[in-house]
Amino acid sequence: MKFLIVGAGGIGCYYGARLLEAGHQVTFVARGAHLERMQRHGLKVVHEDLHFNRAVDAQAMTPLMQQHACAEYDLIMLALKSGATSDWLTLAADWLNRAETPVLSLQNGVDNEPMIAAALGNARTLGGLAVRIGGHIIAPGHIEAKGPAQIVMGHWPQQAESNTALEALAQTLNAAHIPARITPDIRYELWKKLLINNGVNPLSNGVNPLSALTGLDTRSLTADPVLGRTVYAMMQETAIAARADDVSLSEADIDDMFALISQFDAIKTSMLVDREKGRPLELDEISGAVIDRCQRQGCHATQTELIRCLLQLEVRPVQWRPLTA
Repeated sequence: MKFLIVGAGGIGCYYGARLLEAGHQVTFVARGAHLERMQRHGLKVVHEDLHFNRAVDAQAMTPLMQQHACAEYDLIMLALKSGATSDWLTLAADWLNRAETPVLSLQNGVDNEPMIAAALGNARTLGGLAVRIGGHIIAPGHIEAKGPAQIVMGHWPQQAESNTALEALAQTLNAAHIPARITPDIRYELWKKLLINNGVNPLSNGVNPLSALTGLDTRSLTADPVLGRTVYAMMQETAIAARADDVSLSEADIDDMFALISQFDAIKTSMLVDREKGRPLELDEISGAVIDRCQRQGCHATQTELIRCLLQLEVRPVQWRPLTA
């Protein structure tokens, strides 16, 4: 198969390396120093079960659209930050609309698939999530990843019956040592992942209401008796928010996801890495989605609102001045 991976960060590069190792064709869309390094010196991906270091096809989006038709690709894997989805759909609109190539979103949040479906239609929209993987650019052209790196995917918004093309894709991914499974209800799976993302990502970014705690990984965060309770409360708020999308998350779902993140190997969350590198945080796409949907239902996501507020204050610090007579 021929894959186009848009957003060649830690997640996209890891999956692309796996596909290349399995003999597929992969083009990576990147930018800046990371793109330049890949074009000149190739891509290096280090994982406990993979050591990849070779030349790759890496391009910027605009030149790629000028030189290649969308129809040349069997699948577009979208691994951009969620805040970039709308801009990419606008930039690539004409190019995308000349083909029927499906787009598989492997992004944080629950709002990417609706945007893709609005632009391209439900038939071309595959919802997806990368599960139990930590992957980051540690230097231009150099990726470190860890974890089983599973993919859960499904047709948007639901899949009533089996689909031969999707089943073939799952077989292709599994054969490339990317554990993949198909779900008939991808919205439910996306909201289940948001339980973790909203509960852990903002807090492990290093801000806590009661202390100057910074840089905690997921395991350290959930093991702390106070912060662990805060994480669980934010997960409960996420479950309430999901009802606005007609998704029902039970207390058992919350318990399962809390146990999962508590037992998973300690990783740096994407927000923590973004903060360390001075990049924009996915606050609106993760915490904002929970806050907005709770408000639609006439309630408040109190813990999530507080953590987002503190993070925003940290990003845009206010200068303190003493009170003078």
